[in-house]
Amino acid sequence: MKRRLLSGEEIAAIIRQLSEQVAQKNPDIERLVLVGIQRRGVPLATRIARELSQLARYEPPVGSIDITLYRDDLQLVAETPLVRGSNISFDINGRQILLVDDVIFTGRTVRAALTELLDFGRPEAVRLLVLIDRGHRELPIQPDFVGMTVETERDDLVDIFLSEVDGRDEVIVSRRSGK
Repeated sequence: MKRRLLSGEEIAAIIRQLSEQVAQKNPDIERLVLVGIQRRGVPLATRIARELSQLARYEPPVGSIDITLYRDDLQLVAETPLVRGSNISFDINGRQILLVDDVIFTGRTVRAALTELLDFGRPEAVRLLVLIDRGHRELPIQPDFVGMTVETERDDLVDIFLSEVDGRDEVIVSRRSGK
């Protein structure tokens, strides 16, 4: 069973709303930098930066972080995991970082991202923005900005599709086969 949770237009509207919230909560916006978690957090961060350039007349730099080698379940993921690499070409020391991801589930991806991020420097603060919060946290990690909270079963799948990666924008919730 699959159901469409968000269309492309709805995703765009949520990104605008999230960007407005970020602009309002960051009066010193020139100190803000965005870091997207590979894969779909990166295009989301880029879209938010574009929105902020119109809202606040400042387009923050956008970096990307690949948490593959920082995962606590690396041995379970794949025999030879695909590492895309991180790209943070700006100084994060003393900056306000907005860490961006598509969906938050257990919190383990964010924990890994924080661990890697601190290898790049010591930011003043790190805030978390996610498009979808589906609950079921295993770690005490909560996003500061949430596009949509969705009640799911632990075995449900929440698939985010973004045009930059997938050729289309939509969010689909489905049951794992056999459940």
